[in-house]
Amino acid sequence: MADDTFLLPPLPERACLGVIAPAGPPRDGTLDRVVPLIERLGFRAKLFPGCHGPAFLGHLAADDGRRLADLHEALDDPHVDAVIGLRGGYGCLRLLDRIDRALLRRSRKPLIGYSDLTALHALRQQLGIAGWHAPMPASDWHKGDAGWADAVALADRLRRGLRVGDSLGPALAPHPLNRGSAPVRGMLSGGNLAVLVALLGTPFMPDLRGAVLFLEDIGEDPYKIDRLLCQLRLAGALDEIAGLLLGSFTDADPPDEVLADYFGDLGIPVLAGWPSGHTTPHLPLPIGVAVTLDPGERTLRA
Repeated sequence: MADDTFLLPPLPERACLGVIAPAGPPRDGTLDRVVPLIERLGFRAKLFPGCHGPAFLGHLAADDGRRLADLHEALDDPHVDAVIGLRGGYGCLRLLDRIDRALLRRSRKPLIGYSDLTALHALRQQLGIAGWHAPMPASDWHKGDAGWADAVALADRLRRGLRVGDSLGPALAPHPLNRGSAPVRGMLSGGNLAVLVALLGTPFMPDLRGAVLFLEDIGEDPYKIDRLLCQLRLAGALDEIAGLLLGSFTDADPPDEVLADYFGDLGIPVLAGWPSGHTTPHLPLPIGVAVTLDPGERTLRA
């Protein structure tokens, strides 16, 4: 049963989404669609300059200074209600040690995005600021009916906000990787596995003690998933997690045997097959919010 305590407040009517490109550049033809897609959802849009480039080093939407300035300006702009990433790729890691933490604390605007934006969510979570792991306009929303359905579902969630007790999705079908039957509650942490592992040994790695750890990835063969998980294990990052939520692992051979080898005997609840990540459907997940994972009912609630 939901109560009236908002964990992530609803956006106002006709909210303005500030679009930034903290990671990779938009692919050809996708940028022109972004504002019409946002407006079609009933929001207003403000594109910050880095979305238009010029690209830097071939794989960054703009140079570090421009991408950092866009993030700061979006957070500080009184007309922007939430900040959304244009797409993923790579680049957020390069900004972490230069982000204005005082501005983050003061602004507390929701950040919407996933993939490489896992790094930004990790920093914000350290400061007690939640955000949405969710599909982004230049990489996901334009992908046919399924991509648009994900955009509509995200807009609905942004308008409703998130309260204690809210369901984060329907009950899942049984999955061979599921473990346990008793519910567990912990801070929802993580996101993209490769990006999370890149944070190990830095001041920006989230504290996973007592957390419900969410993992997803794309284009990583099973042996690479093995290596990434082994690095997490050797670093002690898995020692005290309370539960595990496994999302999609796409565009490579399924890593189920590897996942079972690492997580089958941890003695913690595991809920697998959650529809979030580089996939459709892609349900929004509130990173930095306490959630209840129930492997018996195969559900997730705030």
